[in-house]
Amino acid sequence: MSGASYGALLDAVRGVQWPARRVVAGGLAGTHHSRMRGTSTEFAEYRLYRQGDDPRRIDWRLLARSDRAYIRLATDRAVLPTTIVLDTSASMAFPLATHAKWRRAQEIAVGLAAVAQGGGDPIGIVLADRRGQTRMVAPRMRRSVVDEIAHVVADAEVGGGAPLAPLVRAARSARIAIISDLLGDADDVLREVRAHAAGGGEAHVIHIVAREELDLPRRTLLAADPEDPSLERLLTETTRRAYEEAFGEWRAEVARQVRVGGAAYTEVVTDEPAAHAVRRITRPAGKE
Repeated sequence: MSGASYGALLDAVRGVQWPARRVVAGGLAGTHHSRMRGTSTEFAEYRLYRQGDDPRRIDWRLLARSDRAYIRLATDRAVLPTTIVLDTSASMAFPLATHAKWRRAQEIAVGLAAVAQGGGDPIGIVLADRRGQTRMVAPRMRRSVVDEIAHVVADAEVGGGAPLAPLVRAARSARIAIISDLLGDADDVLREVRAHAAGGGEAHVIHIVAREELDLPRRTLLAADPEDPSLERLLTETTRRAYEEAFGEWRAEVARQVRVGGAAYTEVVTDEPAAHAVRRITRPAGKE
């Protein structure tokens, strides 16, 4: 995916909102509800005036009617710095003929970046190159950030062996979005997700699944683990059924663990259009 090839995707997600799943702790003015109360134009409630309050916030008309001094509280808005964590491990190259997982992951990363930037949130990305070196665009709000992220994603090569969990830990943003097939260090990644959510952060796990992993060919074949090619297994009709059952149970358990840990989980199969997946990922909490 090159910087010039994602115009249709950006058009398709223009206007999509990515609301915070919980009240933001505060910070710079933005579009998300903040825990802080201030002087913004969105009225929330009255409170009796206390010593030390700003007299400019007194509602003088209410004082004239009630002979008691009240101040107007308003719901301030905050930005939500967001980092996309993109998995570049060997299994993301599956199937080798099309790299469908990787292509869909690239598109979703750029689509989410555009939605976040369009909503006024600082957006960045972190991934590892094939040598295991971390590449990061720190969250920023400038107009060119989506192009920067798109170029980083386009230049990245899938097939590295770097674990994903350290990248999740390095993100350090209020909101993180992990795009992965979770076939590497999944337990460590989920541990980092739970820690992030427990610390008050927002986490989204976007689980990329290839259509070919769900619909195996109805013939005997030799399957190898992309993360460890020495692990091979002959798939027959019997072992295929066992695989399908185990794979389904594993995906259900991953989804359960993510949600119990306080994060959002979205499974994306590679034949789903990227723009449609981005809309599902960014739906408000309770509407996934």
